[in-house]
Amino acid sequence: MPGPAEPLGPAPRGTAAPDRVWYAAYGSNMHADRIRCYLAGGIPAGSAHRYPGCREPRDPERSVPVWLPGTLYFATESLVWTGGRAFYDPDGDGTVAARAHLVTAGQFADLVAQEMYRPPGTDLDLAAVLGAGRYAIGPGRYETLVCAGTLTGLPVLTCTAPAGYRELPGNPPSAAYLRHLGAGLAEAHGWPPERAARYLAAAPGAHGHWTAAAVEAVLRGHDPAPPG
Repeated sequence: MPGPAEPLGPAPRGTAAPDRVWYAAYGSNMHADRIRCYLAGGIPAGSAHRYPGCREPRDPERSVPVWLPGTLYFATESLVWTGGRAFYDPDGDGTVAARAHLVTAGQFADLVAQEMYRPPGTDLDLAAVLGAGRYAIGPGRYETLVCAGTLTGLPVLTCTAPAGYRELPGNPPSAAYLRHLGAGLAEAHGWPPERAARYLAAAPGAHGHWTAAAVEAVLRGHDPAPPG
């Protein structure tokens, strides 16, 4: 059973990039087996896409549950799962359940590259995101870097879409994606299906298409009618 979520400290001051950072996964990479495929290479369960892995293939030094300030939402169309992808809007209301993985700066750069189906191997200059709190390294769906705060004195970084949930049209997630997210929330935060279902069904993009009862049925292994 995971412990309580770790509180985040304020965003770091200055632009000096450390050798290690916390990668905050709020979507399918909350699941340990999936993040391991990004790090060491492989095909995650439920996917047909092979990830090449990072230059440094070792597991995270630590993985802890955290809360990010902002909103989880679903938009665009996933090539892996079909249906909407999970994104993070740091300007939204509320909090987002996430799992912070302690990785090297090079591993973080390779993780971001693979989120865009690009080959790993190019370091990121993290000075801009550490100085401003947010920095777009490109126009792609996961090419906006966000610094959500600090943990153990190190920056907590994630990647998301360039637009918030009010700008991007919502798209409901697939049952397979919800099932994977539910497993990640159980693994990272210890949530039972009913709590994870309420959380996921309330997210913009899913809300109004998936009910909490339908999501809970999916998380318990049933296959209800697709969202309306």
